[in-house]
Amino acid sequence: MDPVKGNGEARVRGLAARAGGWSARHRWAAVGIWVLFVVLAMGLGSAAGRVDVDESDQLKGETHTAAQIIDDAGIKEPASETVLIQAKDPSVQATDTAFKAAVSDVVKAVDGTGTVTDVTSPYVTGTISKDGRSALVQFDMRGDAGTAGDRVQPVLDAVAGVQKAHGTLRIEEIGGASMNKQYADAFGKDFRRAEYSAVPVAFGILLIAFGALVAALLPVGLAITAIMATMGLMGLVSHLQPMSDTANSVMLLVGMAVGVDYCLFYLRREREEREAGRGADAALRIAAATSGRAIIVSGVTVCVAMAGMLFTGLAEFEAMGLASLMVVAVAMVGSVTVLPALLSLLGHRVEKGRIPFLRRRRRAHGPSESRFWTAVLRGVLAKPLVSVLVAVGALLAVAAPALGMKTSQLTLDQEFGNSLPIVQTYDRVNQAFPGGSEPAEVVVRAKDINAPEVRQALTDFKERAISSGASRGPVDIKLHDAQNVALITVPLVGGSDMDRAGHSLHKLRDDVRPATLGKVAGVQAPITGNVAGNQDFNDQLLGSVVPVFAFVVVFAFLLMLLSFRSLTVAVTSILLNLLSVGAAYGILVAVFQHGWGASLVGAEGVGAIVTWLPLFLFVILFGLSMDYHVFVVSRIREARLRGRSTREAIQHGVVTTAGVVTSAAVIMVAVFAIFGTLSMQSMKQMGVGLAAAVLIDATVIRGVLLPAVMALLGERNWYLPSWLRWLPDLTHDESPEAVAPAARGEQERLPV
Repeated sequence: MDPVKGNGEARVRGLAARAGGWSARHRWAAVGIWVLFVVLAMGLGSAAGRVDVDESDQLKGETHTAAQIIDDAGIKEPASETVLIQAKDPSVQATDTAFKAAVSDVVKAVDGTGTVTDVTSPYVTGTISKDGRSALVQFDMRGDAGTAGDRVQPVLDAVAGVQKAHGTLRIEEIGGASMNKQYADAFGKDFRRAEYSAVPVAFGILLIAFGALVAALLPVGLAITAIMATMGLMGLVSHLQPMSDTANSVMLLVGMAVGVDYCLFYLRREREEREAGRGADAALRIAAATSGRAIIVSGVTVCVAMAGMLFTGLAEFEAMGLASLMVVAVAMVGSVTVLPALLSLLGHRVEKGRIPFLRRRRRAHGPSESRFWTAVLRGVLAKPLVSVLVAVGALLAVAAPALGMKTSQLTLDQEFGNSLPIVQTYDRVNQAFPGGSEPAEVVVRAKDINAPEVRQALTDFKERAISSGASRGPVDIKLHDAQNVALITVPLVGGSDMDRAGHSLHKLRDDVRPATLGKVAGVQAPITGNVAGNQDFNDQLLGSVVPVFAFVVVFAFLLMLLSFRSLTVAVTSILLNLLSVGAAYGILVAVFQHGWGASLVGAEGVGAIVTWLPLFLFVILFGLSMDYHVFVVSRIREARLRGRSTREAIQHGVVTTAGVVTSAAVIMVAVFAIFGTLSMQSMKQMGVGLAAAVLIDATVIRGVLLPAVMALLGERNWYLPSWLRWLPDLTHDESPEAVAPAARGEQERLPV
């Protein structure tokens, strides 16, 4: 056992203390450099433009191969649209005169818009349902498929006009362009409102926490400038690692959370030291050496956790991981550089704009302590073993549902429920034409696509796809002679039921293809489409779980070991974080898979957790939970350095950090909960999962379990085996007692 020893030397050691000292001495230079950095990052990023993840780079495997073949061939697949004409009366058939007239009107109306091409009648293509009550008019949008949603409105209007003229029939449009149009209209503003409301929500909570306008503005200002700079950097970095809108949203979420948290930790410590009677410069120096160091340790740990996403091999995850890593790094640097400069410039003016009814009573001696957590800690430290057993038992009970977690890509009806009219159209198309709205696409490339053996294999594939039970047809083959490529569209049996559709896909890949196209030498025939893409995504994600998990846990353990020079602290940090993540998983499964209490969060049980969420939550939560852990344990260790017993240090560390941890947690929970109010189930799952985990982490884990475990371990908390003492010493920069033995004048220069 290696007990922590006091440090009586007055010295400055460590990056945080040196950075804070330099910034306080060169205040205007520090502020100017930060502003210049933000402006340059935004300007250069805007000039460079942002490169987004391309479909061909989204996944590896067959989906990637198919996209690559299409790209290499220069084939621009248009956005395909479909109009469903369906009889409301079961006695009406597609062969009836009125039905044929409606089909003819639809064909003329959509063709007359001038924005579509290749309009086909169901009487030519055979797209009439088995019961004879439904038919599909199919066509493609002109121009780039990516922007087709911007041009589809005239077609929607034309179809709506035909619907008015044929009230006995149901005439509805569905397709990639019309779906994107409805999504943008229904949820574009929803997302923007959620992102914009994060700022005033955080500001309002900070105003309550500090009771002063200027003090509340500082953390929000730092977070916003960090986000602005990162948006510019994303543009530059995207030319090496493509970004995406999803990565942008995640970056905003993480940037607001950590930017506010880091500034909050620093500012609270500086105010606390001044309330204890220290001079402004001494208080700032202590904040730099203690909270500043905790911010660096926490920031590096969060960055390492975010870097875990780079091991998935999934372009979207890589973009999210890199964007999150950058915003955390920028916020961390800003917190230990420009923030000390601003605090030095403002001095007592940081208290400007006091809210009268929120005015706090200044304490003459020592830091403020939370009465609530003082009472909780008294009970926890009195019976630490009971506290550990109760807390661990409760968290394991909450985590238990996670053992039955089922992950799946959510179908349209699961994702949106009945909130969008197009969801009902999607269901009707799938009922009448199973798999019609989610067909598989076989991309066939040959040396000569018109060679007899290739044409015969295409015909055999078409026939066998239906005879095998994988599809009920119609199977459509479109030849691109000049490129020696053929595109085969295969509606899958199972439709919107992803499990059944996945089974049909396996039949195509494992049985039908080898027996037909697979027998022709030199032919490539990867199978893609939404169902195939989901399957490939799931397989690749599952394959990346172990390396991502190992990377994050091992590096977080090493960082804790180096930062606290304690094997015990490193091990308990990892175990407590895993327990927190497990509890979050349990809540997700209970609410969204089983539907327990789903109505309380405006959700519904959809029977599954969206595939990408568990790994995403693990990485994000493992990183963010280190914020509180590092901050609290640093304060406990600091108190131990100053000569308190371990139990006294625990009491002091937890109750003096309770206020800032509570404020930080409330902000995080509020920001994440905003995303839980969105209509998309996947966004609800992300928002609720993050909010629940942070809440558990800041209360049960840090307020009960951590102090109880440390109390049980006693001096063993600081154990470092002799064979590890060669590790570099990255512990506390200095002892606050040595920094400022007495209060100094407010205008005193910061001595470094």
